[in-house]
Amino acid sequence: MQQVADEAGVSVSTVSKVINGRYGVASETFDHVTEVIARLGFEASLVARSLRNRRTNVIGVLVADFEPFSTEVLKGAADALRGSGYELVAYSAGGRTDEYLGWERRYLSRLMGTLVDGAVLVTPTVTDVQSGPVVAVDPHTGPSNLPAVAADNLQGARLAVDHLLALGHRRIGMITGRPDLISAQLREQGYRDAHAAAGVPVDEELLRPGGYVTERSRQAAWDLLNLADPPTAVFAANDLSALATLEVALERGIRVPGQLSVVGFDNVPESALSRPSLTTVQQPIRQMGHAAVEMLVRLISGQELLESHLILDTALVLRGSTGRPAPRTAPVARSAPGHPTEGSL
Repeated sequence: MQQVADEAGVSVSTVSKVINGRYGVASETFDHVTEVIARLGFEASLVARSLRNRRTNVIGVLVADFEPFSTEVLKGAADALRGSGYELVAYSAGGRTDEYLGWERRYLSRLMGTLVDGAVLVTPTVTDVQSGPVVAVDPHTGPSNLPAVAADNLQGARLAVDHLLALGHRRIGMITGRPDLISAQLREQGYRDAHAAAGVPVDEELLRPGGYVTERSRQAAWDLLNLADPPTAVFAANDLSALATLEVALERGIRVPGQLSVVGFDNVPESALSRPSLTTVQQPIRQMGHAAVEMLVRLISGQELLESHLILDTALVLRGSTGRPAPRTAPVARSAPGHPTEGSL
């Protein structure tokens, strides 16, 4: 900024005010500093672009971590922007959301107006954002002023558990998701609704918290399979949790699907590569990212949204991890190896 200040004959603080759009700069000075920034060869910078156009033509996508779900959302967002003239920048909290509750609000306050024109929040921890055009994917619980895109989580969970019940399973465990997200609440409700429709009581001992986190889900799977009367099937609230369950079953010497059936939720690419391949509920993750960006561009352009809360269909993908229950001897109880640590969402 010193080079710009010297060339324009103003103070560095004045240049800083111009760059950040703060009050206290005369319009003639603002225009002069803007011209100097461009003349000195900063035309390609986001700051110079925002000064000229009052826009950066950049959209931010904020994620808790770059895990499979968020990565697929990013791919869909990038697809939506191809050829649009907008660029995409991704920001991550590094999976440390327990330490940084409301991190999206802090990131948005830094980014909006200078680096990005709007943002997509993936599984956000906040509901009341006033920083500018923002769209949520897989929103938080509670009242929200954010337009949002989500999958039909209730129906997807019903499909998963109905499938297991149709195969003859009656002791179906569930590894639940992140309780502050609507998706997790609806998936648990779908699990309960499917049992009620089939006239099968829910055994609360068979529900264990996973939080959409691999290590927590490993512990949940150990706990379920260590019961005196373990489940013959497990419905996991996301694919990471289901894949963790497959790992624990392998470590315990439990055959899948011969002795245990497992169903996930998401249909991330890794689910087709597991052994056995994972039966799961497909939510259109890339389409969710695509739709969220389309909604955001409309907001940035000052257009009204056709829908402020978009719910996309889910579908059951049958693979090799589910089958009919077979009589078996309960596995010998063992202690889980080590205490689980925090992982990525």
